[in-house]
Amino acid sequence: MIQRFEVGPRMSQAVVHGNTVYLAGQVANDTTEAVGGQTRQVLSNIDRLLAAAGSDKTKIVSATVYLADISTFSLMNAEWDQWVSAGHTPARATVEAALATPAYLVEIVVVAAL
Repeated sequence: MIQRFEVGPRMSQAVVHGNTVYLAGQVANDTTEAVGGQTRQVLSNIDRLLAAAGSDKTKIVSATVYLADISTFSLMNAEWDQWVSAGHTPARATVEAALATPAYLVEIVVVAAL
């Protein structure tokens, strides 16, 4: 069985298959904020979507962080480190990438268990 959340014409924001939750890349709603503020928004979106699917951040098994400018790595990490649950840190990669629009400074994709 496949369950989809926040289904749109192009993609769903979350998909559950078996005991795994796959999130679409999450970006900030308010792109006027700097990378720290955008990261907080993205992490909040992740929390919301995981909860809707019946999971939470302690069950994230992998995360990929895309930064428009890798020089903001420490600013993003400052927010990540406050958010991530000690003892439940996922496998993670961070890369610099051109995102869908220059206004997006960070995008995060996660996979979690139920």
